Amino acid sequence: MSNLPNAGLRRRLTRRRLVQQTAGALAAAAFPIHAATPSPQISQIMARLSTYMSEAAGRKLPNEVSEKVKQLILDTFAAMISGSELQPGQFAIRFARGYSGEPVATVVASNIACGPIEAALVNGMLAHSDETDDTHPPSQSHPGSAAVPSALAVGEKFGIDGTRFIRAVALGYDVGPRVTATLGKLQYQVASHRSTHAISGTFASAAAAGCAAGLNTQEMRWLLSYTAQQASGLASWQRDTEHVEKAFDFAGMPARNGTTAALLVQAGGTAVEDVFSGADNFFEAFGPRNDPGMLIEKLGERYEITRTNVKKWTVGAPIQAPLDALENLLRRSPFEAAQVKQVTVRVAADEAGVVDNREIPDICLQHLVGIMLLEKTVSFRSAHDVARMRDPAVLRERAKVRLIHDEDLERLMPKRVAMVEVALADGKVLTERVEAVRGTADNPMPRAEIIAKARDLVTPVLGPTASRKLIDAVFALETIKNVRELRPLLQRIS
Repeated sequence: MSNLPNAGLRRRLTRRRLVQQTAGALAAAAFPIHAATPSPQISQIMARLSTYMSEAAGRKLPNEVSEKVKQLILDTFAAMISGSELQPGQFAIRFARGYSGEPVATVVASNIACGPIEAALVNGMLAHSDETDDTHPPSQSHPGSAAVPSALAVGEKFGIDGTRFIRAVALGYDVGPRVTATLGKLQYQVASHRSTHAISGTFASAAAAGCAAGLNTQEMRWLLSYTAQQASGLASWQRDTEHVEKAFDFAGMPARNGTTAALLVQAGGTAVEDVFSGADNFFEAFGPRNDPGMLIEKLGERYEITRTNVKKWTVGAPIQAPLDALENLLRRSPFEAAQVKQVTVRVAADEAGVVDNREIPDICLQHLVGIMLLEKTVSFRSAHDVARMRDPAVLRERAKVRLIHDEDLERLMPKRVAMVEVALADGKVLTERVEAVRGTADNPMPRAEIIAKARDLVTPVLGPTASRKLIDAVFALETIKNVRELRPLLQRIS
């Protein structure tokens, strides 16, 4: 700039100032300022959200919310532990051994402790090594696999108690999903080619980690700015046939990002005061399809964890309703695979694209319906047995499955409705429509079913005694003085 003529330099500076003033005026109009906000530069959205986040550690949760948090912590731990037996989890643990660093935080299902950032990354990948972890359909995200690893890693660093751990996880679910619900969930992902799972997970992780780190209101604003800088991920994860990059995209990277943001701020890092308004703000960069006010809609009234689904079946979310439907049909009118002529499955159009003849067994609808016809159920083992995708018996049943990408069901999303029709060789036709998938808010799994699922996933890895102790500890988290007490319950002895 020093080589420009003075007149040209003045013109550029004047133009820049005009652009900045115009952007500021537009942002102020979009995000009106409350008189009670800390300064004129802080938007209503940032003021409300950062205050809510900073107060979360001391805010008592309703009993039913606290119970749901504990159920989903257990469900996520179980996903981590079972994930250690799968390729993405095994890779993540090998990575941890090579970059273990200071032994501060637990790496689940191993005998490793490492730095909190590395632990969050690895435990996130463990949690989404397959399709066992929870889902939040209104935001197109898997919040638990990012929020729980971050709350645990940062919680261990600062020695928080079990109550704060519960509240940190609840906050993660409140923040991350609201971000991608605002952006526009699956439709936003399709239009932008960005991964909603990664973006939501990054904000969920940061909120959980910030609560565990005890950040104040201003520090939460800085946290959100560091988080927005790291909001990343591409929908190209759908081309990952090994699930390793997908585990990184959905959970490992987000857990690492949020933990990093929290530790940067806790260490004294300052940042932009309001990344949601002003020049070059988050919403300008990401172009939400919905009103940005959704980010703070019903904070403290509607807890997003109550809208989060637990998976009864350890398979991709769009396959849950079809398997429920087949189970219902088999219970009501038992039949054998040999009697089946054709199975027609209708699911929402975009959802069908995620599970239509995929290379990965636990997200391939046709393959899993074939397994269900043969075995009358789908277990964790059968859903993850890659060799069975070449089994002639399974291929024979899979060939009977017709998947329809249904536009009418698409309009019902985020409610995942499925219609299944089984045509038998004798001409009889059985039909079932599932409106509320087992494990959703409309058809929840009680504590006993959550425990049964966890026991099935954890016992083969850690053994029955350790499984029971871990389950008991999670449902008694309020009595735990330091979350580091969970380490021996989450790890293998050797």
